[in-house]
Amino acid sequence: MFLFAAWLLGMKGVWQLLLQSDPTGITFIILIIFCIATLWCGTRSRELDRQRQSLEQQIANPGTEPMAGCWASAYWAALRAKPIDAGAPMDLLSEHTHGSHATAWWVNGLQLKLGLLGKVIGFSMLAMQIGHMQSFDQSQAQDMLRELTTGLGVALLTTMVGLVANILLGMQLTRLDRFADELVIRAQTHGLKIKA
Repeated sequence: MFLFAAWLLGMKGVWQLLLQSDPTGITFIILIIFCIATLWCGTRSRELDRQRQSLEQQIANPGTEPMAGCWASAYWAALRAKPIDAGAPMDLLSEHTHGSHATAWWVNGLQLKLGLLGKVIGFSMLAMQIGHMQSFDQSQAQDMLRELTTGLGVALLTTMVGLVANILLGMQLTRLDRFADELVIRAQTHGLKIKA
């Protein structure tokens, strides 16, 4: 879906407009961060799906050899070992399923902060352009407006791109968190039978 949207925006000239309208390059940085984070979300989603399939295989066929690196199998083995710290197995499972998501949420917030930084820079550019005006002459009005819109354009464009990227990545991360929650719940539910 994102690839189709990116292609469509490219065909309509939106990418070119975005990149040419922002002399600071902040819009480009936000877009690169968003693309890298989206690729990470796809990779993470595949890993969570692989772990879920391994978990379901272990539940359906209890005697089979677990997949290498199966988080649920490691969790169940830790429960069987009856550790001194009874919460340690759950802590380890939670770290596997959710640990790296905290960094991804930080990156998501970074996009928003970069958008706001662009807003501050854009309004600073606007203020500097207004400050350099010596006098207001009717014949210079068109040139003056063109210069002023550069700063305003940077402010609005970077804020918009930062907000949209933040929302889209936030939706992906929310889905990942929910999928990881379901994995933990399924592993815990089976783990209760092991303890009993």
